[in-house]
Amino acid sequence: MKQLFNKLSQHKNFFLLAGPCVVENTEMPLEIAQKVHHICQKLDIPYVFKASYRKANRSRLDSFTGIGDLKALQAIKKVSDTLNIPTVTDIHSAEEAKMAADYVDILQIPAFLCRQTDILVAAAKTGKIINIKKGQFLSAASMQFAVQKVRESGNDTIMLTDRGNMFGYQDMVIDYRGIPEMQKNNVPVILDITHSLQQPNQTAGVTGGQPNLIETVAKAGIAVGVDGIFLETHPDPSIALSDGANMLKLDYLEDLLVKLLKIRRAIAD
Repeated sequence: MKQLFNKLSQHKNFFLLAGPCVVENTEMPLEIAQKVHHICQKLDIPYVFKASYRKANRSRLDSFTGIGDLKALQAIKKVSDTLNIPTVTDIHSAEEAKMAADYVDILQIPAFLCRQTDILVAAAKTGKIINIKKGQFLSAASMQFAVQKVRESGNDTIMLTDRGNMFGYQDMVIDYRGIPEMQKNNVPVILDITHSLQQPNQTAGVTGGQPNLIETVAKAGIAVGVDGIFLETHPDPSIALSDGANMLKLDYLEDLLVKLLKIRRAIAD
């Protein structure tokens, strides 16, 4: 895991965590991953395929949550086996850490759970890379304690991801000052573009979003100096079964990444 961690964090370009919000069927993960992998190979961007095997945090009981944990994890593992690329997925409890670790390279701690000590410790003990999402309710400086919990549990392969802060009840904003603040922990810091553009807690029970601002937010993140970019992408976000309102259409990904690389190179000079 240390070798993968160094490859991602020390690359001259930013690295990319991207994929669908959730595994919708057994074929979709590989279909999306193949297209993103091809783009990233061409642009020399280290790529990690992202998909949740289950969505535990949904507004309504009738919202889609998944196709079954093991079935979805096997679909994610197929991506890794077929394309020889690393993968990341969320876990939602301490008990899930070991199960998911058998299928992926990076365990992601959801933002709402970033203070849950038992989850952080269980994830750390798997030996996998741990990506902790900053809670929408926390300052960037306070994430030092989540980092400490993982380190003190014997794991030093840690990443932090900013996904915005709550702004009122139904909007998110990004405080870009938090990027260098979290980098003080000597960990790679990722900006979650698409979730930062969510408009949660809508009265209809379906999260809204502002995908028209994906490019704007991503450009700003690269200019500030993020180490990685996280975004969710789908061939047709209008029919996605989770978070479609803030996803990037897959056809738009290459153009976005080309623009981001230009900014990356400009700030590196």
